[in-house]
Amino acid sequence: MRALSRFCPAKLCLALLACWLCPEPASAETRVALVIGNGAYVSTAQLPNPSHDAEDVAASLKRSGFEVLQGIDLRQADMQDLTIRFARAASKADVAMFYYSGHAMQYNGVNYLMPVDAVLSDEADLKRFVRVDDIVNDLQQAKNLRILILDSCRDNPLAETLKRSAGMTRAASIGRGLSKVEAPRGTIVSFSTQSGQTAADGSGRNSPYTTAFLKHIEEPQEIGEVFRDISSDVYDSSGKTQLPELSLSIIGKFYLNGPVSVTVAPATPQAAPRADPCAAAEAHWKAADGIGTLGAYEDHLTRFPNCIFATLAKARIEGHKQKVALAPATSNSRSTKDFDGNWDVTLNCPATGKAQGFTRGLSATVANGVFHADAQGQGAVNRLEIDGQIPADGKTTLSARGTTGASTYTLNNLAPGSPYAFTVDAQFDRTRGTGKRNEARACGLVFVKR
Repeated sequence: MRALSRFCPAKLCLALLACWLCPEPASAETRVALVIGNGAYVSTAQLPNPSHDAEDVAASLKRSGFEVLQGIDLRQADMQDLTIRFARAASKADVAMFYYSGHAMQYNGVNYLMPVDAVLSDEADLKRFVRVDDIVNDLQQAKNLRILILDSCRDNPLAETLKRSAGMTRAASIGRGLSKVEAPRGTIVSFSTQSGQTAADGSGRNSPYTTAFLKHIEEPQEIGEVFRDISSDVYDSSGKTQLPELSLSIIGKFYLNGPVSVTVAPATPQAAPRADPCAAAEAHWKAADGIGTLGAYEDHLTRFPNCIFATLAKARIEGHKQKVALAPATSNSRSTKDFDGNWDVTLNCPATGKAQGFTRGLSATVANGVFHADAQGQGAVNRLEIDGQIPADGKTTLSARGTTGASTYTLNNLAPGSPYAFTVDAQFDRTRGTGKRNEARACGLVFVKR
């Protein structure tokens, strides 16, 4: 396990035990972050939250041991100067993080961040913007962990000006939101919403994404779990309309705020301390309670019979058994295996805006209640996969992902091969089922068992 948590040096251990808590523990590694919030734009819509987002994120990261370079409402020259300073600091750091809140856009698959004084009359003006690719390259100089966070997938009115300027240039492609960035090794990339989509600025002090970020970033959890929790919070709080884009390429486990480790050498040789049998009880309980099935609670009780959540697990088990005992007997009761077999799936998406309607068929299999459907296009274009678990009552939410086909059938005329994802709320019985797409576009699905 690779730990990025802070600790006090060995010489201070006795003093630390005397005061129990070290108020300013020295960091085991060098951490640097660049935090930018741009909202006071001169030539396009102003955003109320980025300045607050940047202030609150900077304060949080300082509490986690980061040296923070902070900029609010930066003009072009100031933004370039600050990114140069960050590049130099990142080259000497173990951990580097870049956080940006404000306007951004993609052009020909390249993502750009917008200073507050930028104008966009034609393609040449993009040189006034900061390229996200350059930030990614700067982050790669850090030795251990690199994190890129863009809370910037808002609609940018200047993009329409550039579209008109591009005019007859066939190569020009200006999409909604931002283009997907694959995380290089040792890197976490988190966007406030899916590539090609736009995110809400929010009505409170912070945007929905930054609200979730501030809630979780200081928790003593593994960093991958922290960002998964952030994504889950945004998705739930937005009513399942905003799903952050998350790409992780890290080996090992990293902690920004792991528990402080204190050891004192014994006066005489002693046997190695026994492992705490309850050390993993809390994490396992959260997972079991999230699943919420009788089997999950019984598994927790078997693994951790004498730990803090054992009594609660027993209560959950008893509650499940009472529900079963009180449930009326019926010959029509179902199990997950009732859905096993081969299915035909029809996806129907009516015309929406400029996007043409279409109907598409998929082949699906269900084994032990696990659903999988796919339709493969040519190469990396026009693929679609749908996966999920069908419980005994047949009510479920499936996850779909794929790449677009012909642009005339997509919202905003995305280029063929652009990635997308959505969820499907579905209801199955033994031989038929129906579903509806939840995000971006109203589509219906029909499931028929062969």
